[in-house]
Amino acid sequence: MATEEPKYEVVGKFGDIELRLYEPMIVAETWVDGSMDDASGRGFRLIADYIFGNNTAVAGGSREIPMTAPVTMEPESKKISMTAPVTMEEQEGRWRVHFVMPSLYTMETLPAPNNDAVKLREIPEKYYAVIQFSGFAGEEKVAKKTAELMAFLAERELEPLSAPELARYDPPWTLPFFRRNEVMVAYAAQ
Repeated sequence: MATEEPKYEVVGKFGDIELRLYEPMIVAETWVDGSMDDASGRGFRLIADYIFGNNTAVAGGSREIPMTAPVTMEPESKKISMTAPVTMEEQEGRWRVHFVMPSLYTMETLPAPNNDAVKLREIPEKYYAVIQFSGFAGEEKVAKKTAELMAFLAERELEPLSAPELARYDPPWTLPFFRRNEVMVAYAAQ
């Protein structure tokens, strides 16, 4: 059975970089502190706990929610500067980790998280610039891909609206050359 991914339309392709228009979506998210790797693991466990049944369903009891891809994380950040690339490790060590909820759910039909650290949030339709890469998504490689993506946005005078987000699509046991990772930045449509 295929894992559901967020729905989007490719509106431009430039080598390794795509401009995409994402449909509205709902995410389950949490904020965690620490290094990128530590925050990724802790955030994943908190949200996985929610989707695997630590929730209260609308009709009572709990409900397991199907896993989706990717698992996304972004650093807490201030305003993004267009004068220099912004890399993920330059942030303050606080990360938002989220899973996109399956499209069959609405805010009214999703089970409520039992853990106050997990929140549900609606994200409206949004444009993203995305660069895809394989292998491990360590801080050095993510910083390099983030710099490439930010340079692309600056060259085309596209205004970033968010901190760079790291999206990982595969479980940790996936061989590195089969892994799909992306760095994504929301941008203002022109």
